[in-house]
Amino acid sequence: MSDKQYFAETSAPPTTQAASIASPINLILFSLLILLAYFRLRGSPTPSLPKGPEPIVFRTFTPPTLKPYNGEFNMPVYLAVRGKVFDVTPGRNFYGPGGPYENFAGRDASRGLACGSFDEDMLTKDLNGPLDNLNGLGDAEMEALQGWEERFNEKYLVVGKLVPVAEGPKNES
Repeated sequence: MSDKQYFAETSAPPTTQAASIASPINLILFSLLILLAYFRLRGSPTPSLPKGPEPIVFRTFTPPTLKPYNGEFNMPVYLAVRGKVFDVTPGRNFYGPGGPYENFAGRDASRGLACGSFDEDMLTKDLNGPLDNLNGLGDAEMEALQGWEERFNEKYLVVGKLVPVAEGPKNES
């Protein structure tokens, strides 16, 4: 017997161990695959839009019904210019309580804006009387008032119209 034959007969062929499928690296890769599939298939949450402001209904105001809209007690701030009622609540710092134009809140501000005066003398005293017809204003003052009205039209919502008490809704309380 030759050495080669002896060696071949006595030594067993080298055994190869089959790699286990449950090796640590395979488990890590499998976990990553499952995690990736989960994030791909679960989808993204639907975006929610922020809630918009409450709808404002165009309505007819009289001076007494406009007066409460002066920004006190968490009320919106409205003011009237030449018969149009504007919601100036976004400008509460200017038109609301403590602001430089607070006298105009809840009132017809036409004469005061035309004259560039914040005095209460510019406001109609009798809320149940006729509206200010702006008599006595000159061309420069009417032009200034038109500029204010244009600015309000660009910046704020028109929420109603101002009419005298005699023409107002009959179901007021």
